[in-house]
Amino acid sequence: MMLLPGIRLATAADALPIADMSREYIEHGLGWSWTTARIAAAIQDESTNVAVVHLTDGVVGFGIMHYGERTAHLALLAVHPMQRKRGIATRLVSWLEKCADTAGIERIRVEARSDNPAAMAFYHKHGYTQTDRLARYYRGVLDAVRFEKTLRAPIRESRL
Repeated sequence: MMLLPGIRLATAADALPIADMSREYIEHGLGWSWTTARIAAAIQDESTNVAVVHLTDGVVGFGIMHYGERTAHLALLAVHPMQRKRGIATRLVSWLEKCADTAGIERIRVEARSDNPAAMAFYHKHGYTQTDRLARYYRGVLDAVRFEKTLRAPIRESRL
């Protein structure tokens, strides 16, 4: 039986390894926008959850989700290549979705690089529907494919 590591909120000490993983596994070939400072700011942001999976040798996976009033945006999700296919990404997304649901979020949006069929298949498998293709979304160079998942029906405003 394989014991799965737990998920926790990131601390300031996690900013550098998260930024390094973003540069290596998400932003490769595009330049680096999720720097250590930007990750640290996300960790401190009250409307953002930065979740990590940490093993003895460091952070092996993370997810960053921003929460709006009714919609959340899964900004980044990565798992170290040596730890993939072990359910870590699924657990991270489920954890973040549960937080969103608890907060009353109606839907979650996420973009995937158009040159990453594995990411697109992952989101589709987890109930996300492709809603758009965004030309040159990443640094004016690479298209993104936008996905969305509905967590609950939109709240209707009553007229008085």
